[in-house]
Amino acid sequence: MAEEVKVEKEQYLTFTLDKEQYAIDVAKVKEVLEYTSVTKVPRTHAFMRGVINLRGSVVPVIDLRLKFDMGETEKTIDTSIVVVEVELEGETVVLGMLADSVQEVIDLDRSQIEPAPQIGTKIDTAFIQGIGKQDEQFIIILDIDRVFSESDIQTAKEAVRN
Repeated sequence: MAEEVKVEKEQYLTFTLDKEQYAIDVAKVKEVLEYTSVTKVPRTHAFMRGVINLRGSVVPVIDLRLKFDMGETEKTIDTSIVVVEVELEGETVVLGMLADSVQEVIDLDRSQIEPAPQIGTKIDTAFIQGIGKQDEQFIIILDIDRVFSESDIQTAKEAVRN
């Protein structure tokens, strides 16, 4: 009798930023929204696009393309806001992230994920959980809890208070 081999699969929500595929652990995603108007909050970082009203709660919206120095996200029919829960120092913060488009939820097993590449000391890859491969396409898997610094989260919280 053949022994069963357990393959651990994890689910990721895939999305695009500047024509590149990215993914985050689906467990961190609260929901995906169509792009709506975002209320700008003065005197915040450029990547802090503003806030939205999500069923009575004020949610800060971050432009991931600006955060990653890719230029501002343009509003198109595919532009979405991915609402995520970020953990920082034991606290959970709800944020919206702009994405050029949201693709799908995919399953990747660990054999399909390579560790984040080490590209010298000048480039910080700590926020990259790994590089997934599906159908000959690379997917950058983000560790969403490491994408934002304590300062970024503080800025988001201040935007909510204003």
